[in-house]
Amino acid sequence: MNVYDSEQISKGLKPLQYKMTSSPETADLIIVNTCAIREKAEQKVFSFLGRLARLKRKKPGLILGVGGCVAQQEGLNILKRVPYLDLVFGTHAIGRLPGMIERIEAKKCRIVDVEMPEGPEGIDESVFSVDTDDRDRVASFVTIMQGCDNYCTYCVVPFVRGREVSRSPEKIVGEIRGLVESGIKEVTLLGQNVNSFGKKEGLCSFSELLSLINEIDGLLRIRFTTSHPKDLSDDLIYAFKNLDKLCSHIHLPVQSGSDRVLKRMNRKYSSDYYLAKVDKLRNICSDIAITSDFIVGFPGETEDDFNETLDLIKTVQYDNIFAFKYSDRPNAPSALFRHKISEQDKKDRLIELLKLQKYYTRRSNELLVGSTQSILVEGLSKKQVKTDANSENIHQNIQWTGRTSTNKIVNFIPNNDTSHDENFSGKIINVRIEKALSHSLQGILILDSRSPIR
Repeated sequence: MNVYDSEQISKGLKPLQYKMTSSPETADLIIVNTCAIREKAEQKVFSFLGRLARLKRKKPGLILGVGGCVAQQEGLNILKRVPYLDLVFGTHAIGRLPGMIERIEAKKCRIVDVEMPEGPEGIDESVFSVDTDDRDRVASFVTIMQGCDNYCTYCVVPFVRGREVSRSPEKIVGEIRGLVESGIKEVTLLGQNVNSFGKKEGLCSFSELLSLINEIDGLLRIRFTTSHPKDLSDDLIYAFKNLDKLCSHIHLPVQSGSDRVLKRMNRKYSSDYYLAKVDKLRNICSDIAITSDFIVGFPGETEDDFNETLDLIKTVQYDNIFAFKYSDRPNAPSALFRHKISEQDKKDRLIELLKLQKYYTRRSNELLVGSTQSILVEGLSKKQVKTDANSENIHQNIQWTGRTSTNKIVNFIPNNDTSHDENFSGKIINVRIEKALSHSLQGILILDSRSPIR
């Protein structure tokens, strides 16, 4: 979501003649877009801002701003810690950013804007623009809703992103059509809880929105994140079977395998309920990849609770997970919970959990060795294959990268029958998987009558 917000910030500043630079030393404007979901992320923000102090002293005309969730959370307090800032703007102020920059340029003033309106008026459609000049990307993010109404006890999102508000389906489809016209082949729909899309506003359901997007000519693939298990409907589950462009992957955060901990987290489902949803997903779409989020060391989590989480991982056998140590966050109710877990215990539990998941991730990759997978090619791989300079197949040192429908990264080389200057970017091609690594796959392009390049 922050990647998407950063893209919108960049697009909004283009009319002011700003363009991206890779070096802070050459910048006239630095925007730090922040995340407050975990304490470590917030610490990194202030550490980075501290390193910018020298640059600000050396270049007083440099405009330095902080946006995103930490800005929304801290507001004016940021200026106490970082007095050399020119701008602090919240999660709902991106559309107002160009005007704020112009005022700072003209008046040499400081601005703090963390206003966060509630209700439908909280969505500023002007920030959801399509950059037709950017034709290098194959995939793009699209925000379909903002905020969250779930109020999980550990989570700061409702306090920094606001209450849940959905965009109109027409606006979303229009944005995606514009992206496809600019060359985008895959979109990932973003929301804190996409499963509840449109419910408050009486709009179409999320599965109905997916059906509308599935009809867009030129679009090859659809992904989405994040799904809350309590709102995972049968209609959405069947969409994995009925919509040909919907990828066979769902990110379904569970956070814990202990019902006692889930209740304290205010997740509104049990482990049995969650496992029933997983079973239904796999019955409807046998090859679906399931990933998840976990928090270890939630206040009051016992060894038995943690072992129930490990048992759930063994039962589901996820393709991959994201796991984090619990940390208190401002405004989140669990910050006041008693029976905090020690940092050492949290660290030990996280290591054990990740070690277990590493086995299942590697195994799920190894099961694909020898199979043929359809890959949407995203471009050249950052890591290229080294070959003998005298090799007759010298073009094989060119390595491409893409993803399976199940969201597995695949790096591949062309075969001997492929033209040296063939551009695969943005095409769906078939790749034979030759090797499984911990976090990716390696393969060789297949070209025959059964595997057309689209």
